[in-house]
Amino acid sequence: MKAYQALTERFQRLARLDHLSAIAGWDMQTMMPSGGSDARGEALAELSVMHHEILVQASTAELIAQAQQEPLDSDQQANLREISRHYADAAILPTELVEAKALAGSRCEQAWRQQRIDNDWQGFQRNLVPVVDLSRQEAQLRAQALGSTPYDALLNLYEPGMTSQRLDTLFGELIGWLPDLLQQVIAKQPATTALQTARVYPISQQKALAESVMQLLDFDFNHGRLDVSAHPFCGGVSTDVRITTRYDSSEFLSALMGVIHETGHARYEQNLPKQWPGQPIALARSTAIHESQSLFFEMQLGRSRAFLQRLHPLICQHLTAAADLTLDDLVQQVQHVSPGLIRVDADEVSYPAHVVLRYEIERSLINGEVEVADIPALWDEKMQRYLGLSTAGDYRNGCMQDIHWTDGSFGYFPTYTLGAMYAAQLFNSLAQQLPSVDEAITLGDLDPIFSWLNNAIWCQGSRFSVDTLVQQATGETLNPKWFKQHLTRRYLGN
Repeated sequence: MKAYQALTERFQRLARLDHLSAIAGWDMQTMMPSGGSDARGEALAELSVMHHEILVQASTAELIAQAQQEPLDSDQQANLREISRHYADAAILPTELVEAKALAGSRCEQAWRQQRIDNDWQGFQRNLVPVVDLSRQEAQLRAQALGSTPYDALLNLYEPGMTSQRLDTLFGELIGWLPDLLQQVIAKQPATTALQTARVYPISQQKALAESVMQLLDFDFNHGRLDVSAHPFCGGVSTDVRITTRYDSSEFLSALMGVIHETGHARYEQNLPKQWPGQPIALARSTAIHESQSLFFEMQLGRSRAFLQRLHPLICQHLTAAADLTLDDLVQQVQHVSPGLIRVDADEVSYPAHVVLRYEIERSLINGEVEVADIPALWDEKMQRYLGLSTAGDYRNGCMQDIHWTDGSFGYFPTYTLGAMYAAQLFNSLAQQLPSVDEAITLGDLDPIFSWLNNAIWCQGSRFSVDTLVQQATGETLNPKWFKQHLTRRYLGN
């Protein structure tokens, strides 16, 4: 197995470069002074070029061909399949495009931080145009190689095998029933909640609460940490997971739910298979599966009454201003549904509309049907159609609120709602196998849940395709009916 062994050694080297890139990228978004952005962007671009050149050298293809003739066990065959996929994805692109896109993305993301604060669409547009142009070049090259549309070629990087045709069906059905459900939920719930009164929640207290909840969720602080960034994220590597949130002293739930969400990502990363260090088989299966874990933690678990009953005393203990908070007040606020402008703060009923909006715009953008200058008007039109809100002139809370497009991550947004669908399906299967799950959650005994997730998803890495992984865990491939059932039961009680 000389060829296969040579490939694994090459991918271990690539994993070390990815490690450096991940930590440098985390530092750029959390600790780095603004004056270091240009040099850091160049350094990260250099790492991207090195990674690309090592991966696409001619000998990689030769070794893959040789390894396919060697006697490999099932895990080695799965790893070779993933090695081949990573190589094929990379070999499509010239090194010059990889470097140019990395540099343009770094410039756009760094400038976006202040431009969003300043509501400066014109400045942001100037930086986004080259990112989109380079992303279109990439999409065209990938589309030619795959025989797909440009957008589908980028979508495939995040969710292998997914197509916009399938998304159009899934999201079309979703938008068919979601607005009516949203209106029913709003009509049923109280108009105001106790936590909407003016209070101050010191950030130091919020951080202590966040870390306490992370401990409850079994986050391994020996292999990770919590920090602050302009946009919450989970980064780093599986042995050193970096999660972030952002705090607001006038309310605590957005930061807390953000931490629970990112901890879901982190638990997945921290429990990926360790017996294949540096190998693609040990990576997360797909972006939607990754999102399913964060949304399982935040939505299925974190916003349930059972979990909130366990969370309630921790909130009262850590937050002075919440000492008089009742469990009913907490549940009412956490499960309160109110369409808003900001995706990351959205309730789980209105959240999918934010995703469909972004999906429709970025698909048209990459396929060349609209231009960057068209985004604000399209955004406002779709916000009014799906959520009854306007963002006219409000770019910071409209089309400039997310970080994803700044570095050309087109094709990422659909995975949020795919992840929500997978999360509902996973929790439904868990509940069938563990009928006493709500009681265990209330008592703070989360080990059975984590054990089930570990066996079904975490320890599997990328051994199987998405469909096979989900079918083995739930008995069927993606079935969006479980998501609709979850929302209907939680918010309408039927």
